[in-house]
Amino acid sequence: MVLSRVAREIQASATLAITAKAKQLAAEGKDVIGFGAGEPDFDTPENIKTAAIKAIKDGFTKYTPTSGTPKLKEAICEKLFKENNLKYSPSQILVSAGAKQSICNIVLVLCDIGDEVIIPTPYWVSYPEMVTLAGAKPVFLETNDKDHFKITKDSLASVITPKTKLLFLNSPSNPTGMVYSEEELREIVLFAVEKGLYVISDEIYEKILYDGVKHFSPAAINDDCYNNVITINGFSKVYSMTGWRLGYAAGPETIIKAATNIQDHTTSGASSITQIAGLEALRGNQDSVNNMVAEFDRRRKYIVDRLNAMKGISCLLPQGAFYAFPNVSGLYNHLSVKGSFDLVSLLLEKAHVAFVPGAPFGADAYIRISYATSMENIKKGMDRFEKFLQT
Repeated sequence: MVLSRVAREIQASATLAITAKAKQLAAEGKDVIGFGAGEPDFDTPENIKTAAIKAIKDGFTKYTPTSGTPKLKEAICEKLFKENNLKYSPSQILVSAGAKQSICNIVLVLCDIGDEVIIPTPYWVSYPEMVTLAGAKPVFLETNDKDHFKITKDSLASVITPKTKLLFLNSPSNPTGMVYSEEELREIVLFAVEKGLYVISDEIYEKILYDGVKHFSPAAINDDCYNNVITINGFSKVYSMTGWRLGYAAGPETIIKAATNIQDHTTSGASSITQIAGLEALRGNQDSVNNMVAEFDRRRKYIVDRLNAMKGISCLLPQGAFYAFPNVSGLYNHLSVKGSFDLVSLLLEKAHVAFVPGAPFGADAYIRISYATSMENIKKGMDRFEKFLQT
């Protein structure tokens, strides 16, 4: 059997082996503490669940327009204008089954075979595979903790070629938790657009911010940026709606229309019930978001303090999202491991703590630790990690 190019080139999730091993140990009765979750450990707010239940009881269970219900698209436009200084019409919005689909739609619209797409490292694991799916080439622009995991105008200039079509930006970042300032985004995006690039601005963690850090949407810089930046957002992280699968893209009407055509022939519209829930999320009470962020903040400070107290580890204090991304390369020689996969496997087997290796994010010197788990689990997990390093 000869598989397609896409089937041959798309890689399986590199973290599945670690996840499977953690589940196996748990099934054997081992008390494994997991720090891999890419989703809030809080329940979806009651007002959102109530709205969805009402939608079911009211019979709102049929197909919706592919691009989303008019009411939800209007609410998204209101949100973007009020919070992001972005004025869009509903025809410039595409609602999808999660922000992941939103991103993939846009990549498929913008990229052809042979195009190059710049992806700063560390990156969310699906970005390169989406680019490969489109037949384009991922070009990785390396960053590290010394530069706070941020690219600059100069570093971007060093990798642009005549084939470059698109730049990915993710702020707040998964996996690093770093946030670009408005000044930094202005310099980078103005330069990218000047060079004729499109920009995907993944803003899914925009409201999970700490220490007074402000979010800025680069599509709001000027008209040229407005026409070249596609803003991606969704409901999974901020409203703890990961399983509901609801995201959206906002951008130039021509791009959104083309992305809608693609979605027409893949999933069609997002769930009708989920879209009613999303409408309530945007227009309903926001106290749950503030409460969740306050708790994440408490966990963030604790876990980073614990990590930085361990010999051989250094960790920046994340400014957003709910991940710590410590540099653990100082442990490799001491523990006789070759990289982040080996370290994570060793810690899982010996200390029964499950982290995510940094290698799948393009950063093998690091591991990702989600603090979207209880403070009790965080304390217990850090105790185990520290004790293992002292043996």
